[in-house]
Amino acid sequence: MSRTFLGMPTPPPRAPYGQGNLRGEEPFPRAARGELRDERLRGNLRRATRTIRAKRLDVTAELPDWEALRTAGAQIKADTMNRLPELLERLESEVTAAGGTVHWARDAAEANAVVTRLVKATGSDEVIKVKSMATQEIGLNEHLAARGITAHETDLAELIVQLAGDRPSHILVPAIHRNRDEIRDIFLDGIPGVDPGLDAVPAHLAAAARAHLREKFMTTRVAVSGANFGIAETGTLSVVESEGNGRMCLTLPDTLITVMGIEKVLPRWQDLEVFLQLLPRSSTGERMNPYTSLWTGVTEGDGPQEFHLVLLDNGRTAALADAVGREALSCIRCSACLNVCPVYERVGGHAYGSTYPGPIGAVLTPQLAGMHETAHDPNASLPYASSLCGACFDACPVKIDIPSLLVELRHQKTERSGATPERLAMRAAAAVMAHPALYTAAQRAARVGGRIAAGRDRRITALPPPFRGWSDSRDTAAPPKGTFRDWFASAEGQAELRAAARTEEDR
Repeated sequence: MSRTFLGMPTPPPRAPYGQGNLRGEEPFPRAARGELRDERLRGNLRRATRTIRAKRLDVTAELPDWEALRTAGAQIKADTMNRLPELLERLESEVTAAGGTVHWARDAAEANAVVTRLVKATGSDEVIKVKSMATQEIGLNEHLAARGITAHETDLAELIVQLAGDRPSHILVPAIHRNRDEIRDIFLDGIPGVDPGLDAVPAHLAAAARAHLREKFMTTRVAVSGANFGIAETGTLSVVESEGNGRMCLTLPDTLITVMGIEKVLPRWQDLEVFLQLLPRSSTGERMNPYTSLWTGVTEGDGPQEFHLVLLDNGRTAALADAVGREALSCIRCSACLNVCPVYERVGGHAYGSTYPGPIGAVLTPQLAGMHETAHDPNASLPYASSLCGACFDACPVKIDIPSLLVELRHQKTERSGATPERLAMRAAAAVMAHPALYTAAQRAARVGGRIAAGRDRRITALPPPFRGWSDSRDTAAPPKGTFRDWFASAEGQAELRAAARTEEDR
C-alpha cells in the first residue's frame, strides 16, 4: 500500500457512507428518545459515571503538577499532528528493523482485507482479540465472521457485549449499560458449560469468564490488538489494560496483528511518561495501569514470532487537513469526557450510533466519516448532542476544546445545508430589522400574539410550528406590553429622562 496519501494538502476522501461502524441508523435526537425511556439504563449509567468521576477527581487532585501534565500532553499531541507523516515513516522504519511488517490501510475496507488475508495465511479460522476501538471502528469482527473466521473478545466488558449480541456504549467500559444481574443472565445463555447456579457476585462472574477464555488463550494461534501508543523513535507499541487478558493475547499466540490509527503515534520514548500518568487517572481513576504491555517487533523465542502492524487512516488524514478539526485527533480515548457529560449520562452511548460516543464522539465521528448533505444524515446531528456546558474540556487530559469544535461543526453543517430553518429565520429577521416600519409592525404583532399565547404567569409554554421544538423544552417570557421606543416617545418617559438628567447635574 502506498504511503503517498499522507502528503498534505490533498488528503484522501473520508470513509464512504456506511462503511465500518462510524454511522448510526438514525439521527441522535430520534435515537435518544428511546434511550431516555429506559429507566434501568439511566440508573446503570448514573451509578457508573458518578463512581468513575469521583475516583478521577481524587487521583488527579493528588498531583501538584496535574495541569502541567495536561499542558505537556496537549503540546506533545500538537507536535505529533504537525509532523505526522514524518513520524509515521520513522515508525515504519523502526518496526521493520525489529522484524515486524507494516501495512498501510487507506480505509476500513483495506484494513479488513489486510487482516483477513494475514489470518487466512496462518491457516487459522479463529482469533483472540484485545479490546480495540480501531477494530470496532472498521467493523473487523463482522468482516471476519462473514469470511468464516471467529473473533473471540477477551476483555471482560467486550466479552459481555459480544455474548449478548449487543453494541458497546462506552469507550472504556463497553458494558456500562449492563448491571450484574443482566451479566449473569448473559453468561448463562452464552457461555457453554457455565454453572447453572451462577450468581451475580462480581468475583464469580469474572471466574466464569476466566474459565471460558483460558482455553482460547492456550489454543488460538492468532491475536488481533489495537494500540494505545506507538513510539516512532523505537518502533515500540503499547497496550494498557486492567485485567491481564490483553497481555495473554499479546504474548501467547504465534502471530500478532495490531491495527492502529495513525494518530496514535508519539515522537519519543520519553513522551510515554506523560501519557502513562494522564491516561489511567483520566480513564479509570487509577494512579497507574495494572497492566502496561510494550513490545518492539519480534524477539526469537519470546512472544509472537510474526508481528504485523496495520496503520489505519479511515478519514484521519482528512481530519488532519482541517485546521480546526485536527485537534480531535489528539484524543487518547480515556473517556473522561463521557463520564462528566450530562447528555451522555442520560442517554448512554447507543444513541450516538457510532463506535465513538459522548462528547468526543460527537466531534470525532463527523470528522472521520464526514457530514453528508442528506436530509437525515445521522452524523450531521451529532454536533448538536451537547449542552456546550464545557465540562468535557475541563476533564480532557490533553485539553481538547470540545465545545468549540462542536460549535465549528455546527457552523460547517449550516454552511453546507443551504436553506435551514435557522438560516431562513435569520434572513427574515434581517429583512424586518432593515425597515423601521416593518420592525415596528412586527413588535406590535408580537405583543398581540404574546398576550394571546401567554398564561396567567405571563409565560408562553407552547408555540405554533415551526417554533414548537423550542417551547417543548423551555418556557418563553411573553413580550412586554410596551417597547422602549414607545416609552421613550411618551410623556412619562420624557419626564423620567429629564428627572434623571437633573439628578446627574446635581452630582
